[in-house]
Amino acid sequence: MASSQLIVVVSSLLLISMAFFPSTRAAAYQPKPSVHVIVEGMVYCQSCDHHGWSLTGATPIPSAKVSVTCKSNIGQAGFHKVFQANADGYVYAELEGYKTNHALDYPLQSCKVKLVSSPLQKCSLATNVNFGLDGAPLRSEGKSYTSQNYKAVIYAAGPFAFRPAHCPYTNHH
Repeated sequence: MASSQLIVVVSSLLLISMAFFPSTRAAAYQPKPSVHVIVEGMVYCQSCDHHGWSLTGATPIPSAKVSVTCKSNIGQAGFHKVFQANADGYVYAELEGYKTNHALDYPLQSCKVKLVSSPLQKCSLATNVNFGLDGAPLRSEGKSYTSQNYKAVIYAAGPFAFRPAHCPYTNHH
């Protein structure tokens, strides 16, 4: 009898505490924030004075396009999307819909970024600077963003470059 009364008293206290402290109850049932994957980078036009792998004198290309492709651990493309740079040549690519199905499908190992197109006719030949043609691996720079119901891990790729098809000949004596 005493034990059943004790259970009633403890249960009543729990219900009263939940009524007076609703944040405690809400905190217990908060959904875990989903983790989003973001890739950022820059796209440039190489200077005719500096070519090869150099970005010296390069200028950003507004609205340039890059693609992000992520393959599964068995080599199948599980995610592919093209992203456009902003007016400053900066690409912010949220990989919406990217899902990992296996521990080996981690973005650092499974995703690559490639150049797609430049809107500048005078600077539209893709280069392999930072593997823009072959597919650049992502790199972690320790960046992330977290809020109450949102968490993003931000990776970097590039910077990438297109180059002019024709550069004026300069005679260096």
